[in-house]
Amino acid sequence: MDQRLKWDAAVYAGLVAGVLATLVELALWALFTHALPQVFFRDARFAAAILMGRAALDAGFGWRLILVATMVHFALSVTYGVILSWLIQRLRARSSLIMGAGFGLLLYGLNMYGFTIVFPWFEGARDWITLTAHLSFGIVAAGAYRVLAKRA
Repeated sequence: MDQRLKWDAAVYAGLVAGVLATLVELALWALFTHALPQVFFRDARFAAAILMGRAALDAGFGWRLILVATMVHFALSVTYGVILSWLIQRLRARSSLIMGAGFGLLLYGLNMYGFTIVFPWFEGARDWITLTAHLSFGIVAAGAYRVLAKRA
């Protein structure tokens, strides 16, 4: 078995996981809150503010803000996907998924507690739905990497 990181698989795994984790989050918000689309735009402002500064936190809906938030989200998704892929490249499928779940939980802690030292507005996103989205990200990224790396 080839033990080298499959970079294209790692990048795509991060993108796939970023999309699916967002869909999980949207579905959970729709099922358990009455906050859509407000909570989606809140989180978009949070992400955009990383690059645009605090002014983005008070901004209304705008395509520039959504574009910046999307770029930040997917840049982080790809980065995290590559890191996770590197960690699991030598593991078997089941161990990869378990590692992915742990990685997702670790990301939640990093994003919701570590990043808040620099970006305190993310405290507003600390909830079980965001936790579930991060957990989903890790599991999906691990699974996607396993599948895509086999095909490469």
